Amino acid sequence: MPDPITLERKDGVATLTLDRPDALNTLDFAMMEALVTHVAALARDDTLRVVVVQGAGRHFMAGGDVHAFAAHVDDPPAARQATFTRAVDGLHAAIEHLHRMPHPVVARVQGAVAGFGLSLVCACDLAIAADDAYFTSAYRHLGVTPDGGGTWTLPRIVGMRKAMEIVLLSERFDAYAALRLGIVNKVVAAAELDAAITATTQSLLSAPVMALRNAKRLLRGSLDRSLSEQLHAEAASFGQCAGTTDFVEGVHAFIAKRKPRFGA
Repeated sequence: MPDPITLERKDGVATLTLDRPDALNTLDFAMMEALVTHVAALARDDTLRVVVVQGAGRHFMAGGDVHAFAAHVDDPPAARQATFTRAVDGLHAAIEHLHRMPHPVVARVQGAVAGFGLSLVCACDLAIAADDAYFTSAYRHLGVTPDGGGTWTLPRIVGMRKAMEIVLLSERFDAYAALRLGIVNKVVAAAELDAAITATTQSLLSAPVMALRNAKRLLRGSLDRSLSEQLHAEAASFGQCAGTTDFVEGVHAFIAKRKPRFGA
């Protein structure tokens, strides 16, 4: 059986591809396990600078694989409950790794973005969408509730009222609506998506490593801290970054009015 996820590392960039295009990259149990394994490995890989998450073919991810779920609909209720609780709980390790890994994570988004696909996009640090992308929560159509941290990220990204609308009504919205809501950072023509992803990864690769990693950590942790705690964390991070050669290069480059060469 082919791997439902492929992983490529090149020049500091890891590209994780949801690779079930004939099934719209829907999430079955094998993909759940593979996603956890691959994302955990990426989180530990200190040689990486950027991670790109994408879907093979025309779609990013059209939610869960209902055909795989159907294999358990005739199980006794208690057994069915245990199966899906265990599966989703295990899957959530991948979401925690995406939030906590030091590397910036960029979602390359096209076509269907539904269910867990929407949660996965929201778990990434940046998201760039093709203009053919469309989004929906969709969980209510199966009689279940969101997973993948969707009920945590959506209120923080779009606000509670809009998050309620997205989840409770499960209406489809397009890439430009996702842009207005802050779910994606940029929308480009489908033919320009790869170029936009390349430009974003190159921008991240050219940045000072510690500054980017610390900035992600500060932003991710800010909603769990008081203002005083966050100010203390910012001071500690600023001082840590000031101790690097990248800080010295940045200061010299600014004074010389030239582009800095970080990591040189």
